[in-house]
Amino acid sequence: MRAIDPVIATVIIVAVTIAVAIAVALWMTGLVGGFTGTENLQIVNSYALATTTPGQGWSITLTVKNAGTTTATIDQVFVNGIPYDAITLTSVTGTVTVTNAKVTLTGNLPLTLSPGNSTTIQLFIPLGTSSALSFSSGQQVEIKLHTASGKTYPVQVVLP
Repeated sequence: MRAIDPVIATVIIVAVTIAVAIAVALWMTGLVGGFTGTENLQIVNSYALATTTPGQGWSITLTVKNAGTTTATIDQVFVNGIPYDAITLTSVTGTVTVTNAKVTLTGNLPLTLSPGNSTTIQLFIPLGTSSALSFSSGQQVEIKLHTASGKTYPVQVVLP
């Protein structure tokens, strides 16, 4: 009876080791992928409109979609690097909408957005000087959405 040649035995052992390593790597990738998710906010649409009463300011509308695999929580909105509630001169910690040139709450921060869902955020930017910034027609405004995970999502809007 003949034994297996040592070269063939070595090739078989190496092939089995590589196959097991590939199987373990694929299993670990699936395991880790199940525990980790990513948020990915996409600002689908953004625009600014002058308020219905001339000289009051602008209403900025953002349509935001969570294209990630985990829930995203928007915990702060910045306008030109300044927290939004400092610009509106109120203690508002949420989104606002313009109704008859008055600022009224329509939601609160933090704003939670599940994967695949979208929402509309409306901001009111007052005309002239606030305690934080001065705004005028034709100005480009940078709006950043900040999430609880530490990510920021910027968009540029020009005031009409």
